[in-house]
Amino acid sequence: MAALRYAGLDDTDSEDELPPGWEQRTTKDGWVYYANHTEEKTQWEHPKTGKRKRIAGDLPYGWEQETDENGQMFFVDHINKRTTYLDPRLAFTVDDNPTKPTTRQRYDSSTTAMEILQGRDFSGKVVVVTGANSGIGFETAKTFALHGAHVILACRNMTRANEAVSRILGEWHKAKVEAMTLDLALLHSVQHFAQAFKAKNVSLHVLVCNAAVFALPWSLTKDGLETTFQVNHLGHFYLVQLLQDVLCRSAPARVVVVSSESHRFTDINDSSGKLDFSRLSPSKNDYWAMLAYNRSKLCNILFSSELHRRLSPRGVTSNAVHPGNMMYSSLHRGWWVYTLLFTLARPFTKSMGTPAVIHVPSQPVTEAEVAAQKPLSLPL
Repeated sequence: MAALRYAGLDDTDSEDELPPGWEQRTTKDGWVYYANHTEEKTQWEHPKTGKRKRIAGDLPYGWEQETDENGQMFFVDHINKRTTYLDPRLAFTVDDNPTKPTTRQRYDSSTTAMEILQGRDFSGKVVVVTGANSGIGFETAKTFALHGAHVILACRNMTRANEAVSRILGEWHKAKVEAMTLDLALLHSVQHFAQAFKAKNVSLHVLVCNAAVFALPWSLTKDGLETTFQVNHLGHFYLVQLLQDVLCRSAPARVVVVSSESHRFTDINDSSGKLDFSRLSPSKNDYWAMLAYNRSKLCNILFSSELHRRLSPRGVTSNAVHPGNMMYSSLHRGWWVYTLLFTLARPFTKSMGTPAVIHVPSQPVTEAEVAAQKPLSLPL
């Protein structure tokens, strides 16, 4: 009980009290196991209830996980200046049901990005997120960084990007996060970013194509293309092509393209059913902001599907995702009418903290994999 009291767990009302000689511990990826010091053995099931448990939630504010010279985890409470080998989250474990539904059913509209990656270790992984200085991109970048990944915020506005980096470091000073310039409205900038990234001589395990514009008045980029089409689709298309060799060398790797359900409300074919290129980058007379956005999102999905077909045999998967119905963000800032509509809809939308569908988890642990583990190899 002294150890429990030290970690702040002595006042729990848990009914799973351990028999004498048993101790409850956790693995690095969040599974709970039980050590019997009398018989010098370990097991996954609770010695009395037979249940398997896992950690739920993040470490309490001010706590940090470290590893000692013997490879064992311990926990540091920076607020109260103390350390313990007992995970403070053990007060909040949940039962692990082997017959639980699939991953799709485990998560819902209220699931946060932090909960999606709970227990995942992305140490050694390199992640690039475009448009990561705010909104969905920022939450995605922050969540990866707080789970150990080396995250690069690829942004047009470096002032805001550096502010985002500071916010992430403010949450965890050991986060590996940096900002690099990427303006998708300039193909030369895309090329320069790819060259600068390759010069780092690092892998690329996850590329999140998130940046987008919405409801912009008609304009052409310096490359002579309609802005919404180039920023939302063509810039990302070009970026992936330039980094394709790095992704393949880093396999298993993944490309995530943030699209939208609004892709359903448009088409890019002419009356004969053939691709109409004039619809992708329309003239001012044929331009409607909402249609331009929808078409760019349709291009995202078609691109992601074909990319997956071509690169999945080489270990690079691609997924297009919808971030959630009417998720409130700054995407609507292009026109005051949309700002008003988004403001009115805000009470009924998901927040930036719950972009559950844009997660890029490693392969989930199956019941067979858990059963195949050898508890006796765990440290007593």
